[in-house]
Amino acid sequence: MAAPVSVDVLVIGSGASGLAAAVSAHRAGASVALAAKGSLQSCNSAKAQGGIQAAFGDDDSPEQHAEDVWKSSHETADRRLVEVLTGEAPGAIHWLEELGVQRLLQVGDRTGHAITAALRDAVEPSTVKTFTKSPLSSLEPTANGWRAHCGEHVIETGAVVLAAGGRCYREARERGELSTNHPGATGEVTQMALDLGAESRDLDALQYHPNGGAWPANMQGYSIPETTRAYGATLLNAEREEFTDPLGPRDEVSQAIFDEVSAGRGVETPDSRPAVYLDTTRIPEADADVSLPYMLRRYRAAGVDPLQEAILTYPVLHYQNGGLVIDDQGETTLEGVFACGEIAGGTHGRNRMMGNSLLECTVFGRRAGAAAAEKVRG
Repeated sequence: MAAPVSVDVLVIGSGASGLAAAVSAHRAGASVALAAKGSLQSCNSAKAQGGIQAAFGDDDSPEQHAEDVWKSSHETADRRLVEVLTGEAPGAIHWLEELGVQRLLQVGDRTGHAITAALRDAVEPSTVKTFTKSPLSSLEPTANGWRAHCGEHVIETGAVVLAAGGRCYREARERGELSTNHPGATGEVTQMALDLGAESRDLDALQYHPNGGAWPANMQGYSIPETTRAYGATLLNAEREEFTDPLGPRDEVSQAIFDEVSAGRGVETPDSRPAVYLDTTRIPEADADVSLPYMLRRYRAAGVDPLQEAILTYPVLHYQNGGLVIDDQGETTLEGVFACGEIAGGTHGRNRMMGNSLLECTVFGRRAGAAAAEKVRG
């Protein structure tokens, strides 16, 4: 066992929310440690392909963005958190750009990779202590804060930021389904917080990404970017008939696919999995080259050209909508324990709108990190 470490703020998780929290707490003057289950690069955020939402257009506003989130959640989101999310979205984008993220609001179809890489570049040369391959195994209150066991390390801290993500990889494995998630998304940190008495909401509301890769085999579980549908791709059944609005909310599109297959109008992959067609041949090549280069490379490497033939798709487990209850600073119902990113609930209600996960990571990661640093000072 390594010698105990003492810091002001301990961050659990190295995805976008954890990295943002670490940068924010460090800039607020706190001594910071960040513990990751695997490497710093291992996270769901880096797999996020679509863009990040913010209201910049003359015909848009944070208020309209908030209304879209509210409707997408079926009026189940926490309005206070939604207003923070959308109100701070433009500033969060500028903050990421200052850190070196290029071409926001979308970086091709690897936006999450670009954001996490820039945040790591801000953390690694700083005084933030990083502990890799150090999963959180226990968390207990002390007289002055919290004591965490992370791998071989014992860390004494004034405040904790939980940014360990959701549980969709584990849930999919238990259901015998596919998931877009990194294998580290197993949810044990959420359970530790619940065991300590933290309140949660909507933990049963897991989101399916409507367009998971169903074939070829190397694409199974890949989240086909929803920008494919924005650029003209549409969903077709076995008879090559359209059966749903391809631009509908995620839960409605996913359910429409499930229903079409259940009614016998789906197709089967060569390994006997259910699927429907996503007709990507309707996407202009110029748009695909700019916005979908990673997807094109992966499919073409497997012998399929999405611009020449429709691809097979089926919903895959993607996101834990619910999580730990937080206030507008990211603090949970446990004193001195904050949460941000997918582990936190309320911002999306029971259904998340696309593009808001990376935004939530940035907005509430920054808030939680700064508030945790202030908590220790106070």
